[in-house]
Amino acid sequence: MKYAFFGSPEFASIILEKLIGAEMPPALLICNPDRPVGRKKIVTPPPAKQSVLEQDESIRENVKILQPEKVTEIEEELKRGGYDLFIVAAYANIIPQRILDIPRLGTIGVHPSLLPLFRGATPIQSALLAGATETGVSLFVVDAKVDHGAVLAEEALDTLDVTTLTYHALHDALAELGASMLIRTLPNIEDAIKNAKPQDESKATLTKKFTTEDGFIHEDELNEATSGVNSEKAREIDRKIRALGGGMGIYTILKDKRTKLLEAEVRNGTLVLKRIQEAGKTPKTL
Repeated sequence: MKYAFFGSPEFASIILEKLIGAEMPPALLICNPDRPVGRKKIVTPPPAKQSVLEQDESIRENVKILQPEKVTEIEEELKRGGYDLFIVAAYANIIPQRILDIPRLGTIGVHPSLLPLFRGATPIQSALLAGATETGVSLFVVDAKVDHGAVLAEEALDTLDVTTLTYHALHDALAELGASMLIRTLPNIEDAIKNAKPQDESKATLTKKFTTEDGFIHEDELNEATSGVNSEKAREIDRKIRALGGGMGIYTILKDKRTKLLEAEVRNGTLVLKRIQEAGKTPKTL
């Protein structure tokens, strides 16, 4: 089967590497352009592209890479490709329906939640923030609406305790699960698509993009959580640190200094800070 893979970040990279390792490489990778990264603004390829570049020559030569700013820029090339399927995994750009319809079997997506729960851009963070005890991965038919299409396969992550994981740990586990599901599903993809089941719209939830303000913890709230006065606040702040601490960061103001809360845990209803970082200083273990 000839397929094109749409995806740029680490989530897509993990899935792509597993597919290649299972001898199911795509014919084409569509990912974001190389961009400046870090304080030195070094132009760096997205993780998915880097994964292909690090493969053996036989893979590098046979997986074509396109990096358009907008997918419509390569529409005609995609039409000429004779693809059976498109697979989308964490490709943040909008793909018009006319492009989704190009391949013979259409387009499927890999989404890190049990759809219709946690549709949208931040399913992993949102599951952690909500205190979800279960989450997983859905393979679904991609259409013009956000994470709306019929579900081909769905599997819960049952090997780890979701309520104790950080964003990065849950992210990697879900990417691994998504890759495993694709490897099992692709050999019978036509039947899977034919038997896909519509989502229950009455249960749908939509996630939001988080801002810096979402990561702020007022000092009074932190005091309540760390003093044992408010066990619910302790659990709420713990969830925030695990969900958002590895990205934009969770922070408070202590002694007039912005301080990041890097790691914590809840013991007997009390929030225990384990690592913090004061502005301009290196992280400190408490």
